[in-house]
Amino acid sequence: MKLVIFAVCVAATLASYLATRALFMRFRQPLLNPVFLSTLVIIAALKATGATLADYQPAKEAMTFLLGPATVALALPLYNNRQVLKSQALPVLAGVLSGSLATIAAVLWAGWVAGFARGILISLGPKSVTVPIAVEIARLSGGEPPLTAAFVVATGMIGSILGPALLTALRVKDPVARGLALGTVSHGQGTAVALLEGETAGAMGGVAMALAAVFTALVAPYYLPLLLP
Repeated sequence: MKLVIFAVCVAATLASYLATRALFMRFRQPLLNPVFLSTLVIIAALKATGATLADYQPAKEAMTFLLGPATVALALPLYNNRQVLKSQALPVLAGVLSGSLATIAAVLWAGWVAGFARGILISLGPKSVTVPIAVEIARLSGGEPPLTAAFVVATGMIGSILGPALLTALRVKDPVARGLALGTVSHGQGTAVALLEGETAGAMGGVAMALAAVFTALVAPYYLPLLLP
């Protein structure tokens, strides 16, 4: 019985993602973002069938395990676009590093204006890098790792939904710039949306995601205290 539930959950998740991805590719509307919309579909399906999160957990863990191979697979579009990266290596590096610093400063300023406590601000600071790195930064800096994990997921979701539309509104058309922006600010989810725009944007998103994670891990423990009140 458990195997049947597992198979149904995996199949339902895959079907919902493929369906919502097809909708997104056809209409290109931000709220049709595949990750966002397929999540809503799965939540609705679980509630409608009376299934619990515990029932879905084994399938979630199996699919989450595939994030590792999927991340490694980003090497292929990067290899195919290696000449682009070589020719623009300095602007790429400068953009990612300055973007990483700017997004931390911007969110801390917004949190300070909103009156957030110091612990919440620390937890919010590393929200633009992948969860394992962000929660460790929060732990070392005195923040709350579970809260940081929630901020990271929310950042990826919001950035992947609104990021492409915002870049288009700002007339940013270059796939290199779009991929770098999405990968720097919205980590894996931003990179996934960049891949939907094209191989070059996806490759640059992968580069930005990796560089931003390494750079933030190195500087955040020293940079955060400088910005906090």
